[in-house]
Amino acid sequence: MGIWQGRSRRKSTGGRLRPIRKKRRFEIGRELQHATIGSGTVKHYRVRGANQKLRILTTQTINVFDPATKTAKSAKVLTVRENPANPNYVQRNIITRGAILETDLGLVQVRSRPGQDGILNGVRVAKTATAK
Repeated sequence: MGIWQGRSRRKSTGGRLRPIRKKRRFEIGRELQHATIGSGTVKHYRVRGANQKLRILTTQTINVFDPATKTAKSAKVLTVRENPANPNYVQRNIITRGAILETDLGLVQVRSRPGQDGILNGVRVAKTATAK
């Protein structure tokens, strides 16, 4: 079954909406492909207007910005510590925007969108910021 991002056939109250047209190709959504920790694979896919987006399927490195020293370095990703998108993503090592990753430079919060940007950027965070 495909993902469809068109108008719903129901109102917010639950009443029926009469369709004004059939489904259109530009209303089709894409199947989920999550970014995980692995060898390093990037997938190109076509979007509207014959433009291209890049999707990270697997990655080992992240570009880390350190606000204390105002420098950026590349770091090796070890594991996913927290993921506010879905707690189950931590067990599966799935990376999304906002996830807290453990790297060889310390804890990093992902600031890019790996499913659309094709690159993994993050900001180093203090260890007390994630402690509960």
